[in-house]
Amino acid sequence: MPKTVLRNGIRLHHITAGDGPDLVLVHGITGNLAVWHLHMVPVLLDHFRVLTYDLRGHGYSDMPKTGYDCDSMAEDLQQLLDALEIERPMLVGHSYGADIALYFAHSYPERVSHVVAIEGALSALVSARNREEWEGWSYWVETLERSGQQIPPDRRSDVLYLLKATLEVPKKWGPLNGLPRNSTPYLRLVEETTIARDYERVGSLPLEAVPEIETPVTLLWAEGSAFMGTHDFLAGALPNVRSVLLPGTEWAHFGPLEQPEAVTAEILAALEVEAR
Repeated sequence: MPKTVLRNGIRLHHITAGDGPDLVLVHGITGNLAVWHLHMVPVLLDHFRVLTYDLRGHGYSDMPKTGYDCDSMAEDLQQLLDALEIERPMLVGHSYGADIALYFAHSYPERVSHVVAIEGALSALVSARNREEWEGWSYWVETLERSGQQIPPDRRSDVLYLLKATLEVPKKWGPLNGLPRNSTPYLRLVEETTIARDYERVGSLPLEAVPEIETPVTLLWAEGSAFMGTHDFLAGALPNVRSVLLPGTEWAHFGPLEQPEAVTAEILAALEVEAR
């Protein structure tokens, strides 16, 4: 179980496999590097040297009390790349991982060749999601209730309550599908660290700074996504962007798990674009 101690003292767990140009996969909140290994890494390692890692507070990486904003996460990634002597990889990020990849491209443009952003949200757009009529609340609640959770009316726009309820949903993908998940470490993450408020910290990437990202970006969103507003903003603001809408799915957010073949195909397409 390889771990690297960063210059800031945080230990990150990571796995490297394959040969070829460097590809780094960045998971989202309450995920871990395993989300990429279920279906995607076995295909991608035939084309790339693939690095997957657990974000701070996730998986087998350290869980400090603070430092869960995108700027800190992007700095973790920069220090990890330095330690592993990876110069200029393609970055693929899912959900919060997509946000981290975009922050990284803004702060360290010389260190990334291409970003594939899957269902990102952007902290700078959080105010649009705080309103009670945001369509994402109903979608989240309906999906949880289909999975057996009952959400009280006064909790239908309470992000912490819904996040904890999501952790109680049995595993939905992979060989452990249907089995209870171990929610204890992620409840610690939510309850004992600053991640809930750090998630909303805009930092170095306010909306007006997004057009400064010159790195080529591929946007991967599922049709009907509750985060389509973020997609539309990025598609209009980024100067070097390609947008792909994947078919709608049950959760319409977990592309690497719900439709990994389509996501993998678009990562390979981005590689072909870079090779031209």
